[in-house]
Amino acid sequence: MHRNSPRALKPVAAVTGGLVLAATLSACGGDSSADSSAKTVTVYSADGLKGEKGDGWYDKVFKDFEAKTGIKVKYVEGGSGEMVQRAVREKSNTQADVLVTLPPFIQQAQDKGLLQKYVPAGADKVDGGAKSPDGMWTSVVNNYFGFIYNKKDLKEAPKNWEDLLDAKYKNKIQYSTPGVAGDGTALVIKAMHDFGGKEAAMEYLRKLQANNVGPSASTGKLAPKVDKGELLAANGDVQMNYAQAKTMPNLGIWFPGTASGTKPSSFGLPYAAGLVSKAPHSANGKKLLDYLLSEEAQKEVSEIGGGFTARTDIKATDANAVALGKLMLGVDIFQPDWMDISKNLPAYVDAWKSATGS
Repeated sequence: MHRNSPRALKPVAAVTGGLVLAATLSACGGDSSADSSAKTVTVYSADGLKGEKGDGWYDKVFKDFEAKTGIKVKYVEGGSGEMVQRAVREKSNTQADVLVTLPPFIQQAQDKGLLQKYVPAGADKVDGGAKSPDGMWTSVVNNYFGFIYNKKDLKEAPKNWEDLLDAKYKNKIQYSTPGVAGDGTALVIKAMHDFGGKEAAMEYLRKLQANNVGPSASTGKLAPKVDKGELLAANGDVQMNYAQAKTMPNLGIWFPGTASGTKPSSFGLPYAAGLVSKAPHSANGKKLLDYLLSEEAQKEVSEIGGGFTARTDIKATDANAVALGKLMLGVDIFQPDWMDISKNLPAYVDAWKSATGS
């Protein structure tokens, strides 16, 4: 299959800051696989899949899961890095049962011993690049890095990174924090790819700082600012921004290349899920992971969530799936080395802080 087709793409990920506690958490910890009698399951997740008005993919699948199993989902949302850091702090008294985060943070979660092996039903239908070979995590929604712009104030989308250095973008650009937000981390990865390495990427981001409002802990909070015209451009990801555009009419999605001729490109940022090590309700966590990859739930990924199904055997034909396919046409897709990025991420974040004074 053509590498620019969303069906053929191999994933990665990111997301946002501000911690949102959607339900009171149980104080219990430890591995209790036998504790299936406790009808709860706690999910720590990167943001983007839960709708602000209760109309997101999580809203639908959690409701259906609760109806089918009687297991109530307790949900905690934050940036990809933030969720991993919280799980690390709680290792001696584990709270979460399921962790959903973007690359390279899902790899970091595995490296830090936060995950235990579990291969959900349906994982055999997930592309090999979208799951760990040792069964520690599996993508449940595929997604891609992108940028957004204000369609009302700009007659056309910026064509490349260099456009954002123009004086008209002074205090009109913002991106989420690398190392904290998945999409912010993805921005650094994309810049390194497009400019040919870390030093050139950091030099560009140093220049961009003249127009940048400053880092944001949350990628999701940037879209409303762009829609209102407070910002002209920001970073994001296709799934989240496409879903937001339903209620934000001035939001447009674009993919930068470079002025030297590099084509618009992107890479996979999947929402990857794993069973937490010593999960308080691991049996319930397994049931939820099975349901997230079920045909029923996966068929609703594009129709309700505005994302790309993780299963290769499901061919979405709804209006959102068609529109998303058209959006990705002509966009080159590259595959980051996530293990290398996970290993070197602290150095990349330090370089970004030094270059931008953040």
